[in-house]
Amino acid sequence: MKFVCDAPGGKAWFRLETEAEAASESIRMRHAVEKYFRQERERAAQSYHPTSKVFIEQDIGLRAHLERKMALFLTLRDADGTGLATAMLPPGGHDDLAYKIVIVGPGNSDPYPEQGEAIRALGGKFAIALERSRCFPYRRD
Repeated sequence: MKFVCDAPGGKAWFRLETEAEAASESIRMRHAVEKYFRQERERAAQSYHPTSKVFIEQDIGLRAHLERKMALFLTLRDADGTGLATAMLPPGGHDDLAYKIVIVGPGNSDPYPEQGEAIRALGGKFAIALERSRCFPYRRD
């Protein structure tokens, strides 16, 4: 995981960089972020065109390409490392109104009541308005 930004209350956002981290997040948070991570990685990998035709050199630049083209998967953690929320933002963290941003808590719960300030901090980092109506995909009555 890679540190992204601090959030109020001693919390911090981190970027999930590998399938293993996404799998761990899925287990920890009881949701399907691993599935979406794999789908997004595959989609980004399909758009990669090696700059070399030499077999051993074909993956040079793949990681950087994935970082640019793949959705950002982030986890909010408290000072003890407890998972509090998971977010999926557009590639590069650039706002794209056509992109479905998703932010969920453990078990796909609504993270906004308890983590609203931390979510606003993440939105500030990327200059994206991460409003509940746009980012929380489940209706809760």
